[in-house]
Amino acid sequence: MTHELKIGGDRGYLRIATEEAFATREQIDVFLRMIRDGQADKGMVSLWGFYGTSPSERATQILNRLLDLGEGRIASMDATGIDKAILALTSPGVQPFLDMQEARGIASRANDLLADACGRYPDRFIGMTAIAPQDPEWSAAEIRRGANELGFKGVQINSHTQGRYLDEPFFDPIFRALVESGQPLYIHPATPPDSMITPMIEAGLDGAIFGFGVETGMHLLRLITIGIFDKYPDLQIMVGHMGEALPYWLYRLDYMHQAGVRSKRYERMKPLQKTIAEYMRSNVLITNSGMAWEPAIRFCQDVVGEDRVMYAMDYPYQYEACEVQALDNMAISAEVKKKFFQTNAERWFKL
Repeated sequence: MTHELKIGGDRGYLRIATEEAFATREQIDVFLRMIRDGQADKGMVSLWGFYGTSPSERATQILNRLLDLGEGRIASMDATGIDKAILALTSPGVQPFLDMQEARGIASRANDLLADACGRYPDRFIGMTAIAPQDPEWSAAEIRRGANELGFKGVQINSHTQGRYLDEPFFDPIFRALVESGQPLYIHPATPPDSMITPMIEAGLDGAIFGFGVETGMHLLRLITIGIFDKYPDLQIMVGHMGEALPYWLYRLDYMHQAGVRSKRYERMKPLQKTIAEYMRSNVLITNSGMAWEPAIRFCQDVVGEDRVMYAMDYPYQYEACEVQALDNMAISAEVKKKFFQTNAERWFKL
């Protein structure tokens, strides 16, 4: 059953889309320069070699929509009944940039640009801070600036930073700043690093179809199993795409993690205060970005809790009015549906 999509809560809830991307022209230009100069990893060549240069309708339309923080984006939201969009700098952000000063400058200017857009459309746009994790101390300061000066409601990191993961002590200033400012961290996918991407590229599986989820799910698992939530029990980490498949692996993850701890097979695998499943229910938040599929959403609500699953569209990479209509029609209670579309986002992003 289809229906007209309107903003304003005519179905008993607002639709808050929690993983929506934008880009800046200078960010894209650096991607293309790195590809041209041979400085880009295989993932950037595959992803931005396409979106940044292809004359195809998909590539040009997505790039134009990424660069639009004005009336065009608002019109797209209106057309699909999206009341509010939580916006973040598109993957991989500035994380692959080799020039640290350039990375900091582009991230900072992107944050200023987003803050200006949020100021122009305060009832429609909500910002997340972009950082340069390759400089953790600067990133910590930018997290505080985003929270205290720009009015942003979270921080996005696009998975690995030049093959390095956030479970390294090197990145601890970022976590301290997140906890001190009360901001959630959204770990968004990036293409896998060169150390794991080759067989995926060979099969065309390196991007959103598979590689994104595999790499990002592993990143979250690295953080959980190193004890990040024992160290920072108030920290909340968000992931998209129905939890990058982790909810569906939870039984086996717990079983094999506990077996690994008992066997002392791995030096870094130490006992934790909770099981992986328990951390998923207390410290991990999940959006359905790119996964407009009722069975997966309902399973995830059952496994991690209906208060921890939120709506996202994944604009502009996946922009389908029929998906919004399908989720409006899910066979769940009005109370749970309002949590999914509206009140969970309001709670966790402190809107």
